[in-house]
Amino acid sequence: MPRPLAFLVLIIVLPLSVAAQVTVQEYPIPRGHRVHDVWADAAPDGPVWFSAQGSGHLGILDPKTGKVDFVPLGSGSSPHGVIGGADGAPWLTDGGQNAIVRVDPKTKAVKLWKLPQDTGYANLNTAIFDGKGVHWFTGQSGIYGRLDPASGDLKVFKAPKGRGPYGIHATPEGNVYYASLAGSFVGKINPDGSTTVLEPPTRGQGARRVWSDSKGAIWVAEWNSGNLSRYEPKSNKWSAWKAPGEGAQVYAVYVDETDKVWISEWASQTMMRFDPAAQKFESFKSSSAYANVRQIHGRKGEVWTPESAADKIVVYRYK
Repeated sequence: MPRPLAFLVLIIVLPLSVAAQVTVQEYPIPRGHRVHDVWADAAPDGPVWFSAQGSGHLGILDPKTGKVDFVPLGSGSSPHGVIGGADGAPWLTDGGQNAIVRVDPKTKAVKLWKLPQDTGYANLNTAIFDGKGVHWFTGQSGIYGRLDPASGDLKVFKAPKGRGPYGIHATPEGNVYYASLAGSFVGKINPDGSTTVLEPPTRGQGARRVWSDSKGAIWVAEWNSGNLSRYEPKSNKWSAWKAPGEGAQVYAVYVDETDKVWISEWASQTMMRFDPAAQKFESFKSSSAYANVRQIHGRKGEVWTPESAADKIVVYRYK
């Protein structure tokens, strides 16, 4: 196992005219691990987990010290997504091993649930837990699936329109929605495991990732169109806002505890925060020429981002 590493961190205070009372802190990660997704434990100052796609590890960052530990996930591992479970453990979607992976937070023991052999290569992407503690996951090859951690029962479903299932999230009520990048739709997973296809108004928009707000509305990062869109299940209403900048490409989306919406925009390599009430975007430029921020996550007063091109973890702290 690589030795734990600690680094000097960079703290940036943004001008108040640009982003009121937001500070930015950067944590460099050793090159070659290729940071992909990130998930912050809910506890203040708790660990921040990340998938090290390039080296096949779970990364664990201690925000207080900058210390980074790595847990090897197994031969051929190439994790894409990482999320935290109600059990306090990090769970990963591992495309290299074609498996769902859990790492014990205390012992660092690694447990795998391999996909059925007849599934083929799933190109596993992202996961979330529903309201009953069932683990749902996506695979860009054209599948999505469910794992019951209690029984170990694992089922795989073929997605509508084939290739494309990507980001996935659950509402406060526990309903699960996923985005299909290649299929350009948002899917709601029904109790029987089937998908109800929801079509955003912009054709071929390339829905990439989704996140629910506190009211159960689904926010969508549209890669092809450069839109941030919102679906309101109760009224079946869609709304869309064009991200600032020429040729915008919205990769990831996250909704914080105040229902502000954060997105990563790749054309300008910029993090943005959208205020639905004011209908305005704020922009936060990375110190990296190429950041390539993938999954965004956060906890109260903090938004965490993985800069996959720069091998950095970055936190935006706000009041």
